[in-house]
This record gives sequence, C-alpha cells and structure tokens, in this order.
Amino acid sequence: MNVYFDNAATTALDAEVLKEMVKVLEGKHGNPSSIHSFGREAKAMVEKARKTIAHHLNVSPSEIFFTSGGTEADNMAIRCAVDEYKIKHIISSPLEHHAVLHSIEDLVHKGKVTVGHVKLKENARPDESFGRGHIDLLDLEKQLQEHPHALVSLMHANNEIGNILPIEEVGELCKKYNAVFHSDTVQSICHYPIDLQKIHVDFIAAAAHKFHGPKGSGFIYIKGSRKIAPLIHGGGQERNMRGGTENVAGIIGLAKAFELAHIHMKEHADHIQHLKTHLINRLEEELKGVKFNGDAKGNSLYTVLNVMLPETDDYEMMLMKLDMDGIAASAGSACSSGSNVGSHVIASLGVNIDRRPVIRFSFSKYNTIAEVDFLVETLKSYYPADILKKSAVSKNAVN
Repeated sequence: MNVYFDNAATTALDAEVLKEMVKVLEGKHGNPSSIHSFGREAKAMVEKARKTIAHHLNVSPSEIFFTSGGTEADNMAIRCAVDEYKIKHIISSPLEHHAVLHSIEDLVHKGKVTVGHVKLKENARPDESFGRGHIDLLDLEKQLQEHPHALVSLMHANNEIGNILPIEEVGELCKKYNAVFHSDTVQSICHYPIDLQKIHVDFIAAAAHKFHGPKGSGFIYIKGSRKIAPLIHGGGQERNMRGGTENVAGIIGLAKAFELAHIHMKEHADHIQHLKTHLINRLEEELKGVKFNGDAKGNSLYTVLNVMLPETDDYEMMLMKLDMDGIAASAGSACSSGSNVGSHVIASLGVNIDRRPVIRFSFSKYNTIAEVDFLVETLKSYYPADILKKSAVSKNAVN
C-alpha cells in the first residue's frame, strides 16, 4: 500500500480541476492583455475566476489579485505595506511560515523595521504537549499599545502543528490600534468558511495547491481601503498590481478547486476529521508515551496532526523508514526540506524531543481509514513489545 499523508505540503490535483485546465491549455491560448478576440476570451475567463473566489470570500472582485502562490502573496503584503504605510515595526510570532519570517528578517537586516514576537500561551498542563502554540492575545495587545500603527502578521492556521488563530479577535485588536493586519491563510482557506466582511484583515494569502488545485497559482486579497504599490513590475496586468502575463490555466484551476472545495466543504471536513480522530485514538491506545504537539484535540486544523512518537534509536531515520514502507509524511514545512536545522515551530514550543521522532501527518479528502490503520501498524512494527499497549499486528494485515 502506498499512502500519502503529506497534504499540508501539497495536495493531489483534482480530476475536475485538471479537466478545466486542459480545456485552456489545448484551445484557449490567448494572452489576456491582447485586445483581439483570443485575448478577450482569456481575459473573460480570468475575470470569471476572480468573481468566483470573491463570491466565496464575500468581497469585491477588485480586491483579489492573482499571484504565483502563497509565498509571493505573503512577500507582497509585508514588503509593500511596509513601504506604502511607512511602517517601522512588525509584530509577528516565532511560529510563522518562512515566507513571512524570512521576509521580515530581510526587512530588519536592511534597517527598515524592527520586529517583536508575540508570546505563546503557557501550557495548562506542563507535563504534556497538548495546547501549546496558541498566541497570547494579552501580549499582542500589550505590543500594540507600545507600537500602534504597526504591521501585524499572524497566520490563520499553523502549517506544522495546526493551531488556529482567533483571527476575528486579532482583527479587532488591530482595528483598535490602527494596525495593518496580514494573515497567511494558506492552510485554512477552502477548509473553513471565511467571510472577509466579518474579519478586520487587510491582506490574506492563498495557494491553489493546498486544496487540490495546481502549483504555481494563488492570490492575495487586498482590502479595498488599502492601497499599495506592486511588488513585481513589468506590465499593467492585474490592474497594474502585478507585472507578468497571467497564468490563465493555473488561475482557472485555482478557481475550479476553490469552487469545489466550498461546495463539498462540510462532507470533506467531516471525513478528514474522522481520519484525524481515528489516528489520535489508535496511537494513544497502542503506543506508550505518544504525544501530540499543538492543540491536537482542540482548536486546530482537522487536516494536520503533529505526532511525537516514543523514544527510539532510529528517531532520525523514522521518515525514511516510513517512506521505504510506502508512507509519505514530513517533519514539518516542505519549504525547509533539505535543511539540517530542525523545525523552528517545534523548537518554539519548548518541547523536549530528545531521541523522539516528531512527524507531521496531514490528510485530504482522498485518504481512508484503511490507510490510517496501515500507518499505525507500520509504526508499531518499529517498536519493541514493551512500548506496545496491544499485541503487534503485521503491517501487511491491512495491506
């Protein structure tokens, strides 16, 4: 059995999305900036896609700008807001995606801004990892009092541990102190209903490949009252906000995936939450000492589970062993792949992981209970009998 549990890194392209993209690639090759009929047809398709996304977010199509993905959208929001609004201080957290952290670090290095990181709430149970990683809103307000008119950049849902930000409350605090608010919604968008009329947020970022759309396609939402200069120059595309010929097939794929995700959101959420809960229950029932990083049983993404397995001499080889047994998972963000440095998110939680494998399993609508059971039996096969709470079963039993 080959099992893919790395959907937080990227998801499989939906067949219906591919079908729509092929139509464009095979017969709709016009440049949307051209004034002839081929160009006008392509332009109409792009604008229809923009309206589809705007409709589901309850915003104006004029507030949606297509990008190459979430990283570009995050960079655009942060760098352009700093320049446009003469921002001197950024408030963020140590848990952010590197698209945010590295953008801020670069601005700090260039002397443009200073940065403050919001504290994380103390764990209610110091002997456990449950509940770690939530933003301390009292500390956020304290920092906003000291630095009004700052840029606040806090992700809606963490890509490694799944914790969800109370984005409405953060938005109200930013409004109170006249701060600019940017949120990376790459992991949450299309998994939860988001009504941007009910959230005081100035910028959000999204990437199609996180919800069964194509790689290389995403968007940034820019609140209508916010005006910034483009990050990428070179043409009048995207209403002079992003130079470069539009990726028409990618945009059509993005919009189709966006639409399908919203149509089937509840059924997919129920299915995936069931998978996550089943994995939590089975691991707790069958492996001694297993823990979960983040708020796994509380306010967290139903698509992500960060597991701290029991101690083993093979802790550095666990992902490779899983891969050899046909199971794809990760230790954290795919954007850090190849680095010898451990996860900055896990390090920020203050959890002692000495000789314990920390693995992120992330799920999609295509995963099954049988795959979860295969995973558990495979993990059990890596541990001696004294670590198992139940008798080990051959991993081939569920193959």
